[in-house]
Amino acid sequence: MPRIVFIECDGTRREVEAPAGRTVLDIAQEQGIDIEGACEGGMSCATCHVIVDPADFGRLDPPSEEEADMLDFALGLTATSRLGCQIVLSEALDGLTVRLPRAVHNLLDG
Repeated sequence: MPRIVFIECDGTRREVEAPAGRTVLDIAQEQGIDIEGACEGGMSCATCHVIVDPADFGRLDPPSEEEADMLDFALGLTATSRLGCQIVLSEALDGLTVRLPRAVHNLLDG
């Protein structure tokens, strides 16, 4: 079973195992990690924004145009930012490390 490492806003490092085929967003929420995902993975907000470790970024497929457009709304955007709902864990991504940004902007709130 592949592993993923979450680095929370306060620097806490949590390594978890999860079945392949689950998204980073789903895994985080199942593990009680504080990631919002206001649109429940529908890619209509940027509240599941994560920052992928630069050493791991090249292992990911490039973001779709739709994801890239949605990332424009993420606070604290970096060169390795992605939406957690769009990263699907696989054996090839074993050991993936993602950091949660300090703040998110919920587009679904008025």
